[in-house]
Parts: sequence; structure tokens; C-alpha cells
Amino acid sequence: MTVFIQTDRLLLREIVPGDEAGLFALDADPEVHRYLGNRPVTTMDEVRASIAFIRQQYADHGIGRWAVEDRATGAFLGWAGLKWMTQPANGRVHFYDLGYRLLRAHWGKGIATEAALASVDYAFRELKAPALYGMADCGNRGSHNVLTKAGLHFVEVFDYQGVPHHWYALERAEWEAAAPAGNRL
Repeated sequence: MTVFIQTDRLLLREIVPGDEAGLFALDADPEVHRYLGNRPVTTMDEVRASIAFIRQQYADHGIGRWAVEDRATGAFLGWAGLKWMTQPANGRVHFYDLGYRLLRAHWGKGIATEAALASVDYAFRELKAPALYGMADCGNRGSHNVLTKAGLHFVEVFDYQGVPHHWYALERAEWEAAAPAGNRL
């Protein structure tokens, strides 16, 4: 299992089949899916398909969402990280999207922000991304807070799958100007 990022509290590592139980707990929770189309999973087969899809992204694009693990306990907390978008969103295609999803027990502890900040740094430092984007349902205040704390800025409202969403962006030049290289994380 490859670890991509270590922060003070977290390991961001590849998602593996052994994450099935944690991913099921995450994606079967209706509250987690409140701003994600209200389509929680109901079977382990759906989780296995999701894991296979993410692992295929690693193979095809060298990037995909990562498991978020507590460094101290090894507990699965959720997922976060980057996805190479091949389907259109807000009139764009072929871009890095920043995302995260945590088990409810870990909301409000700064974990999503810590993982998002590390992912932003990885996008620009390791992947040499020209820009990074994120989107969130207009009603999802928590996600808005994470994206803005991670350095992305609100651009516009757009329709995503029939639901109004906020679109966020961070250009490489903005990231480079934000802080000296050694102080980004």
C-alpha cells in the first residue's frame, strides 16, 4: 500500500480492498450523502465497484482519491485528495478536482482541511498542476469552509446534475504567491 502524504495527524494513502468496511460505513450514511445527491450505497458490491473505479484512476491517471487514516491509531477516517476529471463539470473537462468525504464522527475536527491543504500542496508541488478546482452543493457550508481554508476561491454558481453548486479555483501562480515554499504545509 502506497502512502502519498503524511501530515501531523494523517496518512493519505491508496485505497485498497481492505478499506471496504470503512467505505461502506462512510457511503451508507444518508447524512454523509446529504449534499451528494442523496444516494447512499446499500451493498458491498457498490463499495467494491467504487474501489475498483478509484484503483483504475490510479492506473489510468496516476492519481485518485486517497484513504484518510489516523496516523496514531491506523483508523480509517474517510477519503480525500485529487481526481483527474474526465467528465464535464461547469463546462470544463480534464482537470484536477479536490474532494474529501469523512465519517461523521470525524467532522468538525479540522481533518478535512488538513487533508485538503496537503492535497493542494501535492497537486502543485508533485503533479505540477496548472490549476486546481473544487465544487460543492450551495447548501454545504462545511465544504465551502474546507475549500476556502485550502486556498481555493469562489468563482461562480453553476448547475451540476440539476443542483446549484459553487465552483472554486486555485491557479498555480496564486498558490506560489501565497507563502514561501517551505511554509505551505
